[in-house]
Amino acid sequence: MSDSLSQRYQPGSSPLHRLDPRVKLVVTLILVLGITLTPAQAWPAYPLLWALVASLAALGGTGAGRLARMGSVALPFALAAATLLFTTPGDPAAHVLGLTITHEGIARFAAVVLKSWLAVQAALLLSLTTHPTDLLWALSSLRVPGVLVQILSFMIRYLDTLQDEVQRLNRARAARSASAPGQRAGGNVVWRATIAGHMAGSLFLRSLERSERVYAAMQARGYRGEMRVLAAPPLTRRAVLWGAIPVIALGLIEALAMVWWRA
Repeated sequence: MSDSLSQRYQPGSSPLHRLDPRVKLVVTLILVLGITLTPAQAWPAYPLLWALVASLAALGGTGAGRLARMGSVALPFALAAATLLFTTPGDPAAHVLGLTITHEGIARFAAVVLKSWLAVQAALLLSLTTHPTDLLWALSSLRVPGVLVQILSFMIRYLDTLQDEVQRLNRARAARSASAPGQRAGGNVVWRATIAGHMAGSLFLRSLERSERVYAAMQARGYRGEMRVLAAPPLTRRAVLWGAIPVIALGLIEALAMVWWRA
């Protein structure tokens, strides 16, 4: 099991930690879907959605502020929606480099940023309170295709091995890029981009060779295309009821957003 992913998981005995992983996984997917479907300009809904996620974080022993800061990792990726500022028709708000920014574009872009931030917090809360192995058997129990679950399992297991390969490649690059004291090592941006491309290619080839060796070793041990796992425990009514609480709260917020707060 990858140490980096296991370290992200925070062991605990909170109600959220003890909740069935299948329930947590389904509730998280519903939360992400509900956040995504929230009308763009239903602004009162966003604080309520954050309050819902923060309440679950408090239930799991994770500070809401810390979770909010961790969720900011989604913000750079949300910048990909910046084109909405210029492409959404509406009332002009400003002109930048000959392009017109509209009020409607600002609203849609802000909604995308908020939704991304909230959805990532919901996913992070799942990873903080659920061990990776529990997530894998939860996926299997929910009838996710076995091939996909096995790919995720191998990715988690060998992620640290890939990180070690990257560190060895970085050390090799540093050894070949020595410089005199006071001078910057390496070349210009083009040189660095070329070296990074070569490193990515080498990493791909090494990963491919290692995966073939692992597959051959598994076949030698009797692997026939599917992983043998223990039978999942029965799903209790208590776990389902606990999982229904945030779903009902989300439904109420979405109903308010659709009926009263939709612009």
